[in-house]
Amino acid sequence: MASSAYGIDLGTCNIKIYEKGNESVFCQKNIIAIENKDYLFAYGDAAFDMYEKAPANIHISYPLCNGVIADIKNMQTLVKCFITDLCEGSVKPADYFIAVPTDVTEVEKRAFYDLVKNANVKARKVMVVEKAIADGLGLGIDVKNSQGVLVVDVGYDTTEISILSLGGIVLSKLIKVGGQKFDDAIRNAVRKEFNLIIGGKTAEKVKISLSQLEEEGKGAVVYGRDIVTGLPVEREIPTALIVECLIEHFNTIIDNVKVILERTPPELAADIYRQGIYLTGGASQVGHLSQMISNGTGLKVNVSDTPVESVALGLAKIIKEDNYKTVAYSIEGMGNGGR
Repeated sequence: MASSAYGIDLGTCNIKIYEKGNESVFCQKNIIAIENKDYLFAYGDAAFDMYEKAPANIHISYPLCNGVIADIKNMQTLVKCFITDLCEGSVKPADYFIAVPTDVTEVEKRAFYDLVKNANVKARKVMVVEKAIADGLGLGIDVKNSQGVLVVDVGYDTTEISILSLGGIVLSKLIKVGGQKFDDAIRNAVRKEFNLIIGGKTAEKVKISLSQLEEEGKGAVVYGRDIVTGLPVEREIPTALIVECLIEHFNTIIDNVKVILERTPPELAADIYRQGIYLTGGASQVGHLSQMISNGTGLKVNVSDTPVESVALGLAKIIKEDNYKTVAYSIEGMGNGGR
């Protein structure tokens, strides 16, 4: 095995990188700021701080959209910048393991492979791992046995629902509901009820703090622009309103979990009934989601301790343990199995 290897999980909102030998996972916002169309102004968390605040000549964007690469040039720039940061300036030849969603086209999968190959990071070998399998490993599940496992990964733009067995994916469905839809729902509800326009970051903070606010019995204090007067104002939003506006999206996720369960072979369904559903992904921590999935399906829900990093931790296992090497494959010959 090569002395140096990286596991990369490109999320729409966050990029997670595991470096062999370093047990922690590097995690930053997957966002880039370009000044005057060609100058790299900022990237990662620094660019996110400027989001929704930048002047017209600085364009800030997420290079990923709905879990697939929308802007390959900027994504390559970001990968190179982050790897250079991790290597403290001197990039050494390394193997790369990259997680890709299952329910996307072969062309979109190929884009992930080409991205790393052409990102100028001295990639010796690029191996692709199905995201759901990496998720399963990151959750501490032995994905290579014959037990059926249902993993629900709620991300920023998408939710991936997958059934794993014997190191492969039996069924998978990618739906366009995730953290961003939750934020938009909060913004729309606040606008409708209070005539108040709030930013995406404010909505995200409200979403993250929902459980804590409910425990304390407080409302969420937000700042924004009043539609009627056009002036900046402060308002307290009741948590009941926030929960109510999220329920529609939670139900969409539950309905799709049920669709997958309906198509599951009975023996695997029996395993899932015994073990329950595994819930992970950055947006999976939103208050009431796990409880609603449990109520809606009648199954136990196991919530991940490290929802944001679970894919990267799974890639770490593949890099470190020979037993799991076969779940990674190269795309050069497209789908020629494990190496």
